[in-house]
Parts: sequence; C-alpha cells; structure tokens
Amino acid sequence: MIRLLAVFWLTFTLGSAHAAAPTAPRTLRVLSYNIHHGEGVDGRLELTRLAGIISASAADIVALQEVDRKTTRSKGLDQAAELADLTGLRHAYGKAMDYQGGAYGQALLSRWPLEDFTVHPLPNPAKVEPRIAISAVVRPPGFPAVRVIGTHLDASRDDAARRQQAVALNALFAQDDTLTVLLGDLNARPETPVIQTLFQVWADASVGSPAPTSPAKKPTARIDYVLLRPAGVWRVTSSTVLPEAVASDHRPLLVELTLVTP
Repeated sequence: MIRLLAVFWLTFTLGSAHAAAPTAPRTLRVLSYNIHHGEGVDGRLELTRLAGIISASAADIVALQEVDRKTTRSKGLDQAAELADLTGLRHAYGKAMDYQGGAYGQALLSRWPLEDFTVHPLPNPAKVEPRIAISAVVRPPGFPAVRVIGTHLDASRDDAARRQQAVALNALFAQDDTLTVLLGDLNARPETPVIQTLFQVWADASVGSPAPTSPAKKPTARIDYVLLRPAGVWRVTSSTVLPEAVASDHRPLLVELTLVTP
C-alpha cells in the first residue's frame, strides 16, 4: 500500500511539474548586412571572412545587400551561393542590375526554405542605379508563416528617390497582418522624412538600443535597420550592431525577436 501511494505521489508530482513548465519562447534571429560585394575596408575580397561572421551570429535569417553574382570584380563567383555553402544556409538571389558581365543585387539566407521568392522593382525617378526589394516566406518551427524582406534604398544626396521607395515599401508590404520583418540598408538616418515615412507603419526593432552602423571602422550613421509588422506581435529580445570593423564598409545589425502572440 505504501509503495502504491509513493508511486501515485511521484506520478502526480511529475505530471504537475510538466504541466506547469513554461513554454519555451519562440525566437527568431535576423541579421542585416551590407557586404560591399565581399570587399573589406582592407581591400581584400574574402567571402570566408563574411561567412564566419554570419555563422558566428547564429542568425536564422540574413538579408545581404551589395551582392555580386559572377562579376569580373568578384572573380566570377556567385557570392550568394558561395556564402550559402559556407554557412550551411539556404539562399535566394535578386538581381538589381547587370554589372561587369554578371549581376549586382541582394540575397536572403535562411535556415528554412525560402518560399514565394519575389524581386520587387522600386521607384527610380532619376534613372540611376536600380533599386529593389526581395521577399520570401519562411516557416520557422513554432511560428506562423513569416514574410521576410530585404532592401537597399537609393544612395543619392537628394532623398526624393528614397522617399518614393519608402512609400512603395509601405504599399507593397504594410497592407495586411502577415508577420513581416523588413531588413536592409536604407541609406537614411532615423530623423529623416524617409525613415519617418516607414515608422508610420513599421516598428523599429532597435528603438531601445539604437547604434550607428556605418562606416565600419568608426560608425557615426545609423542607416541599417530591422523593421517589424504588425505592431504588438513582436518583442525585441536584443538589438546589436556587431563589432566587426574590417570585413565590409558597414557593420552587421543582429536582432533577436520573440513572438508574443499565438
């Protein structure tokens, strides 16, 4: 009888402890990195260095800007495919324009399949360097579908094109309640009309710990961002500009997110 009571007590205790155990938070680590076609501030073209930075960040999703595919200056390498091989991540590439016998654009890297990958041309009123956004859907374990967007806005001194591009991003991606993360080099500081246009409908993941990202050696300008939609769904666990000053002319921005609603 005593043995039976002991077994009952142990079973009840373990079952209660299991029922009371908190559910592990659902987290997503995302990285935005302008890689300057793989060329560091030391003049070296070295993808293995970049791959090491990406891998060390333990990012689940990476948005890369200034990515070459089979250009002369990059020795004919498909940089997105090479970085995917080196990091063990999946990849998708979006061409912004033809360049030096190949292509120049952006890429997404992901631990999970990149579904519905799409290249979205952005306004280019001055007919200068074409700009794009790239988007895909990922399905991390424990999450609903998440739309991931990478972009790289105009770099002209006049912000007219950037403002049009910001309006276009809002029209493309801020009209529904899909879980969405927008990453990229926006070439504008937070106080500018460009970024304020985006802040009308996007949450700034780094608002609690803003830090400059460019130039890499001694950053003074905050121009790389992670933006979130819809409001109230995401909690930012951390936002960190990684202390990497050599591998590119930008520093990478790493954000860890927790999903706070079912």
